[in-house]
Amino acid sequence: MNAIVVHAYGGPEVLSYESVPERLPGPGELLIANRAIGVNFIDTYFRSGVYKAPQLPFVPGNEGAGEVVIVGEGVSEFTPGDRVAYTSHLGAYADQTVVPAELVVKLPGSVGFEMAAASLLKGLTAEYLLHRTFDISPGNVILIHAAAGGVGLILTQWAKHLGATVIATAGSPEKVELVRSKGADHVIDYTKDDFVTAVRDITGGRGVDVVYDGVGKATYPASLDVLRPLGLFVSFGNASGVIDNFDILLLGQKGSLFVTRPTLGTFTKNREILLEQAERLFHVIGDGAVQVAINGHYPLAQAADAHRALQSRQTTGATVLLPT
Repeated sequence: MNAIVVHAYGGPEVLSYESVPERLPGPGELLIANRAIGVNFIDTYFRSGVYKAPQLPFVPGNEGAGEVVIVGEGVSEFTPGDRVAYTSHLGAYADQTVVPAELVVKLPGSVGFEMAAASLLKGLTAEYLLHRTFDISPGNVILIHAAAGGVGLILTQWAKHLGATVIATAGSPEKVELVRSKGADHVIDYTKDDFVTAVRDITGGRGVDVVYDGVGKATYPASLDVLRPLGLFVSFGNASGVIDNFDILLLGQKGSLFVTRPTLGTFTKNREILLEQAERLFHVIGDGAVQVAINGHYPLAQAADAHRALQSRQTTGATVLLPT
């Protein structure tokens, strides 16, 4: 089969399109023929070595959708031909992937392969951020950084659906208009305006209840300055680099703040939680509360180009790879 292989950590150029041996599923596993593969910032972290793969070489990618080909011993929930999607498992950048069955969910008829690959990882991330990390309810005022990205657009729509007042940041006039069109109450172009001053003005000096920050280094510690006393700083990504100078004393000085650094894998390890998350996600997509735009399509062999576009912030919405 064909796959993208990383032999050494580095830039997009290390993504090598190769023929690799096929693998059969073991007990508790499924062999899935990928029809669409999601591209996410976490893929760039593994490729560059920010996050370490279990070994080198490895096949990157954490999200895919397709059809079950072979069911491993002891698996009773799935049969060959089932339409499925998975996340939180390395190896998606390939024609076929062997995945633990406990990480796989069935797709409702209303969700196609590309939509599933574009939305599962990002959508489950939004679910745990909005329902489990901070349980959003009507009246909450929140700040979403990089709201024109894949996770950011889902967060914006879903948070509005839950009744929150959404303040968002984006990096160009075009992205500002895109985020505004998805329901954000206030959108700040951080390339022109200081987001701390803008948020303070918008909230009358109160600050927001929670900051959702997938940017990392470039927005810290400024993100702490927009929180109300006892507010929550949620750091869930490192798009601009890892925060490497975190000062815990700032939390007390800036209003007895709370901070958390959650990851999706912690939640998806619990099968019951994963199924609850997927049901919620597919419901809000199905009823139109959350719309996922797939603005980038690349052949699997051009994964390096997809990574370059993602990291240069040329993209909005979701990007998928398509096996040939």
